[in-house]
Amino acid sequence: MNLAFVESPVQLLNVLEWVHTQGGDDPAATTVVVLPPVDPMSRGQLRRMAELARDEGIAVRWQEARGESGAPLKALRALAGLVRRAEHIVIGDPFSRYVQLLLTLVRADRLTVVDDGTATMEFVAQLARGERLTRWHRRGRTGPRELVLAPVTATARRRFTPTADHTVEVFTAMPVEAPPGIAVTPNTFAWTRARFGPPAVGKDADLVGTSLVETGVVDPTPYQEAVTALARTHGATRYFAHRRESADKLRALEAATGLEIVRPDLPLELIARRGPIGRTIVSFPSTVVHTLPLALAGTGVRVAVCDIAPEWLRATASPRAQGFLSGVTETARGVQRLSSVATWS
Repeated sequence: MNLAFVESPVQLLNVLEWVHTQGGDDPAATTVVVLPPVDPMSRGQLRRMAELARDEGIAVRWQEARGESGAPLKALRALAGLVRRAEHIVIGDPFSRYVQLLLTLVRADRLTVVDDGTATMEFVAQLARGERLTRWHRRGRTGPRELVLAPVTATARRRFTPTADHTVEVFTAMPVEAPPGIAVTPNTFAWTRARFGPPAVGKDADLVGTSLVETGVVDPTPYQEAVTALARTHGATRYFAHRRESADKLRALEAATGLEIVRPDLPLELIARRGPIGRTIVSFPSTVVHTLPLALAGTGVRVAVCDIAPEWLRATASPRAQGFLSGVTETARGVQRLSSVATWS
């Protein structure tokens, strides 16, 4: 039995892509456990993705593990037997402390990590460098919680290291160089292209939002100014909001730019593939500059990426932020690279 753990809509989409790539002969052999976050947008998209997974014959289990007091331990007890019986574990977020806790119960000798967007690039790079697993936008300080969970994280990291009796696979659309012994399987979005589209393509441009403000990386004022300049320059009419963007920020963007704010009910790869979609899609450095060219292959849609200027970064942003974001842009294939707005607005 394949047992997958996902915490975001994109992770669940990539589990579907992985099942399809494996041959899809027996989707019922895979059970997906959804560990939903608390924010309503993510939960809504996850429910829609769960419907698509069930339509493919995949079993989906919705397991609350956050929010109310005692939920994490209750979920751990509920899932323990399932985890121990699994023959193949598939996870979407190797940085998740809760998933790392579940990995301490794993007996399976096969482990697959599917894409959680650009975080996969950092995960593989940290494995190669032998570093502690830390999300790129964190400043790296070790607090009491990290110290308590250090043994859990160390055990999880061993699970991500292949041995003679334990295989590790990374299923990804991202450009990665995995350490020796880790198999890398390309994610070409074959399932998405087979199930949706081709889309109707309009004459205007669409902008793709990012949660860099919400994660404390970018200041809100230069971000709004950049969106305004991009909309004006490229003739954009719609702004596809990231599921974690705040309502206040989106209202301010709508008032400043006149853009139609779209809150997608599915990951953008599926929204774009279903259409209608603009002739040009403009994004800041993010997962979609790697995935949309694959999902929209053969449609004539152009994907452009705008760099993040160093002066947009908050003083409290991680020292790794600029380098990581530049790397996301520089390694994207099949996109047009734009100079940061600060250099030409």
